[in-house]
Amino acid sequence: MKRLIRLAAVAALSIGWQVAAVPATQAAGGPSQSSRAASSSCHLGNGVQHVINIVFDNTHFTRDNPNVPSDLEQMPHLLNFLQSNGTLLTNEHTPLISHTATDILTALTGVYGDQMGVPVSNSFRYFNPNGSTNLGVSFAYWTDPLFDPTTSAPTDTQPNMLTAAGKNAPAPWVPFTRAGCNVGGAGTANIELENIATDIPTVFGAGSPEAQEVTSNPTQAFNDFVGIAVHCAQGNALCSNANNGRADLLKDEPGGYTGFNGLFGHKYVAPALGGITTVDGATPITGFPGFDGMSAKNTLGYVAAMQEHGVPVTYAYISDAHDKHPTGPAYGPGQAGYVAALKSYDDAFAAFFGRLASDGINKSNTLFTVTADEGDHFAGVQQTGCDGVTTPCVYGTNQIGEVNTNMAGLLATEQGVTTPFTVHSDDAPAVYITGNPAHDAAVTRTFERATGALTAVNPYTGNTENPTRAIADPAEMKLLHMITADPARTPTFTWFANPDYFLFAGARNCNSPCVSINPGFAWNHGTIGTDINVTWLGLVGPDVRNLGATHDIWTDHSDIRPTILALTGLQDDYAHAGRPITEVMTETRQDLNRLGAIYKQINAPVGQLALDSAAFATSAIKSNSAGDQTYLNADNTIQSWTSRRDALAAQMIALLDFTAPGGSTQHNDRNVNDLINAGQSLLDEVHAAAG
Repeated sequence: MKRLIRLAAVAALSIGWQVAAVPATQAAGGPSQSSRAASSSCHLGNGVQHVINIVFDNTHFTRDNPNVPSDLEQMPHLLNFLQSNGTLLTNEHTPLISHTATDILTALTGVYGDQMGVPVSNSFRYFNPNGSTNLGVSFAYWTDPLFDPTTSAPTDTQPNMLTAAGKNAPAPWVPFTRAGCNVGGAGTANIELENIATDIPTVFGAGSPEAQEVTSNPTQAFNDFVGIAVHCAQGNALCSNANNGRADLLKDEPGGYTGFNGLFGHKYVAPALGGITTVDGATPITGFPGFDGMSAKNTLGYVAAMQEHGVPVTYAYISDAHDKHPTGPAYGPGQAGYVAALKSYDDAFAAFFGRLASDGINKSNTLFTVTADEGDHFAGVQQTGCDGVTTPCVYGTNQIGEVNTNMAGLLATEQGVTTPFTVHSDDAPAVYITGNPAHDAAVTRTFERATGALTAVNPYTGNTENPTRAIADPAEMKLLHMITADPARTPTFTWFANPDYFLFAGARNCNSPCVSINPGFAWNHGTIGTDINVTWLGLVGPDVRNLGATHDIWTDHSDIRPTILALTGLQDDYAHAGRPITEVMTETRQDLNRLGAIYKQINAPVGQLALDSAAFATSAIKSNSAGDQTYLNADNTIQSWTSRRDALAAQMIALLDFTAPGGSTQHNDRNVNDLINAGQSLLDEVHAAAG
């Protein structure tokens, strides 16, 4: 497509953006009349005309090596844009477990895994009626049933996206499309098709030409239909039948959802937008690049094209820079390939901001939200004498890679436990004991104690250590928001381990080493730890204060959804677990900010109450008192804390979240103070019990 070249610096200076002078591109002739009509039909509040939401995979604000600039430091066009024009929250947190699907879905919905069905990811197990387990995959289109790629007849057919009431979770695009806005997705979890097995029959039909293409040419079907989508406002021409639009069906949507269409896949989206190129306009994108292929230049190319052609709300995913895509291996901090990838990402953002400036899309009319799904723990040797940028860091054999650990082998050789089980392999492995025994059954308790007693020799330090950070049984998992409405998905327990380790269930012996370094992967997440659970969130746009980078506001991913709705004047049809981050808004109330801070600490999966209760639970699970009374008493205590927490949190969020049904900004000061005091009292009680 022919492009007009403009200098970003000219446009940037006119709107106060601090970006370097780079070439920007714009579609020749600009958006079509139908695109302009689509944009004009979008009715958002607070002067917002565009919403651009970007989530990175494993991209860090803090340094992984003190001598190597962080990921964001190596992307100054993005970092400067966020700090100079809005607020960069550096005390943003993940839910549990901290993996891409759970983290992104929490941000998209404003609720944790217990309310949207995916607390364990990016895959999980589910119990069959006979006590065996099968594989479930967390990535599946929003309305899909549970996706099990190992069978055509799964025993669990409940929706993958599942509310606490057992319904298909409300879709995140609905408030926008009801407001007349088309919503685009580029690689973001579950709002586009994620696979060709269940997603294509769900959306296109089992006998459709698209389904036939899956059979005849599955690789082409993936490129054509997965990863890219537009959900259109009612009656919008972009998603018409002439453009291969399909009915956007949401059978459980509160208030109903009929008469809406969507475009699914690059094959249908790209022609409707006049074609897609990389963000600099240099290279046509001829099919979905794959999720690992969603580099900044590709993803931002999709976002810019959507924004320029009548899709004013976009959700996009950018893959990580610390792996050599698509086959690996992993890079270490400051390694040449890692630094080069971040440089290409920075160049892409320079082109992106310049292109948007040429389009008149800027901080005066656009809400930007940018975050990373989670942080990472680097499993490897920290190199010295290098900074990556001027002096590359070099890693030798056995200096980089996660510590692969055969949990089954260690249990058998160290503890004499050979009980059959399956596991969601991870540094936070969810364990499913065959037969699905009760939480207090002898086989369960023996297995849990043995797990808590395991040791391993860390190949990086040479030290013998206990990998356990925490163990959560069903009572503790419920407090951590990890129990869904589908009992078959509930693990026997979850083991939060030292993030150097990646735990799996192999042979019940150590004839092959049970502990070894795997250089293919070096960036671990999932478990409990500040390098994993603490990430960042940038906000720029109308009504967003310019606070620069701040660590003073404790937030988590559930807050992103209600904050976007608050800044665009919209509401959801359901209650959120998160709350609008009013501290970053031009209108704020200090009493509600204090209430919000206490609310997060009692309710968030990695807030103070959760971390203290996890420590308390772990001690009890490891115990072996007469009649197992220590454990049983602790379980009852945790259930009591959860009930009290839930009741208190419900009262708090009713005052904090004005983007949910019945939300209001009118509050009684005395009631607010009483809730703050009650929350602090509960925090103090649990903290004292944790010891």
